[in-house]
Amino acid sequence: MIFRICTMHDADTRLFSLGSANSQCRRAFGLHSLVWHGPADFDATLENSRMLHRIRGQTSCRRIALSRFLPVDFGLSRRSSLYISLSAAIGVLQGTFSLIQHFGPLPPLSRGGARVGTVRAGSDGFQLGEQMANRMTTTVAEVSAKSDIWRVIVASAAGTMIEWYDFYIFGSLAADLALKFYPPGNDTFAYIAYLATFAVGFMVRPFGALFFGRIGDAAGRKYAFLVTLLIMGGATALIGVLPTFKTAGWLAPITLVVLRVLQGLAVGGEYGGAAVYVAEHVPDRRRGFYTSFIQVTAMLGLFLSLTVILSIQQFMSHDAFEAWGWRIPFLLSILLVGISLYVRLTMKESPIFAKLKSTGQTSSQPLRDAFTKWKNLKRVFVTLFGATAGQGVVAYTGQFYSLFYLETILKVSEKETSLIVAVALLLSMPFVTVFGSLSDKIGRKWLMMAACLLVVVTYIPIYKAMDRAAGNNVVTVKSTKSIVTGAISLTAITIDPETGAQVPAKEATNADLPKLISLIFVQLIFVCMIYGPIAAYLVEAFPARIRYTSLSLPYHIGNGVFGGLLPVIGLSVCAATGNIYAGLYYPILVAGGTLVVGSLLLKETRATRIWDEVGGQEV
Repeated sequence: MIFRICTMHDADTRLFSLGSANSQCRRAFGLHSLVWHGPADFDATLENSRMLHRIRGQTSCRRIALSRFLPVDFGLSRRSSLYISLSAAIGVLQGTFSLIQHFGPLPPLSRGGARVGTVRAGSDGFQLGEQMANRMTTTVAEVSAKSDIWRVIVASAAGTMIEWYDFYIFGSLAADLALKFYPPGNDTFAYIAYLATFAVGFMVRPFGALFFGRIGDAAGRKYAFLVTLLIMGGATALIGVLPTFKTAGWLAPITLVVLRVLQGLAVGGEYGGAAVYVAEHVPDRRRGFYTSFIQVTAMLGLFLSLTVILSIQQFMSHDAFEAWGWRIPFLLSILLVGISLYVRLTMKESPIFAKLKSTGQTSSQPLRDAFTKWKNLKRVFVTLFGATAGQGVVAYTGQFYSLFYLETILKVSEKETSLIVAVALLLSMPFVTVFGSLSDKIGRKWLMMAACLLVVVTYIPIYKAMDRAAGNNVVTVKSTKSIVTGAISLTAITIDPETGAQVPAKEATNADLPKLISLIFVQLIFVCMIYGPIAAYLVEAFPARIRYTSLSLPYHIGNGVFGGLLPVIGLSVCAATGNIYAGLYYPILVAGGTLVVGSLLLKETRATRIWDEVGGQEV
């Protein structure tokens, strides 16, 4: 359909395409082609293919000459011509109201700084057509922008999910691999040693944050997390071919630690890059919603790792899995990383970073700018102790400590433990985006503080309920120290129903799986409450030129140190005290500290407009 509108004076030209809306316009106006003639100052042409848009000054309209419609070339009488002209005008009005219904209310015009909200007949009657055109142009632009945003999110999230899968597969197989890479003879020592190796990956994450954060702020977001993907994938694949302690002796655990360090460095650089990359593509008003999809990837990576393990165990015998099947999840990383690398190579640089670079506003020394200037360093400290430390322990209690606790303390079988956590993760993942979107409306700060408060109040009752649901009545744990090796052995203790004596607990055979799933699910809802808004808050808290470096360090100290040490600290405290709930005191204490610091010092950032730093293109 061709729709040309020509005003009487001034210059304003807009050319645009509506694609599928073209047929809507044709049906609305009841015409195949409509031409309004006048001085060629204003042309608005609807075409079928693509959108072109250019502006040439201000628009004004004093009148539309209906006499121009008279088809005198066809030899019709003036009365017939007038009838046809009036019919065409009525068709135009009908079409206008149909389009208003289709596209929604029209935005008020702005002319020379003054807002015009009323459409009047006569001299200003043309404003309605102009508003309609602007509205349709905006609709097409928004559809195109949203399509681009989702491509960015999918490309970023896919790679981040795979990196989390690689990182978490190590923890998901803790019970199996502990006895393969550490000296045999003491299962508890081997298990705690393996958890310590698991924690090493978390401990080095802050160093990865500094190293790759500097690259991301100086050279670009895209290049930084391309390198992290390759490092993570390579280290994970090598674990899949690593010889065990039985074959290689102490070389096996030493090499395992080195590979785990590489994994930690890679994930330390990955998260900040992905969060910043997505945030710098999306509108300010929806940042919580869009960045929450990056947060989902951590839970999705853990879910994928558990699902892969369960699937492999389902299709092979226990002996085969113990012998060589455990290597498959690690080797699968080669395929997943290859796909993700291909996708990421097609991505362009963040528009905000590209603008900073083109205008010479990037930082040549991001580490110095981020951590030697008190204004920014203060934000780092407040963010760490008022947000990410609590977020780290909440996340790793719900996702990891609960898994270790079920398997080690409550003696739930490995397969059932994986199933419980996997189902709870699947049910809870959508709530990350729910709380991310909610933070766009009510703010980031108090959602995160509410999660910390709930943790402080409910963790002990939840874990007591888990003990009852497991069904084997574990009342305490006893630790014994080997005279020869000095290693501590941990044994779960229950009460013999016949004699009333304390005896070692057997594997839980009558666990209430639905109840255990619901209890893990509640913990994961707390995770979602603080996880959903955190990425948006971190991006908004720091300026663009040092954003990657500044946000990565507190995030990975909070998660890597405070969160990563939680399983080791929790189980060690249980072993030292004999109290099966003592391991929860650590996350409760940290979450309580975050609640106090965050409530007093953390600023609400929801209204921050990061696009203003480069001219405010997105809103």
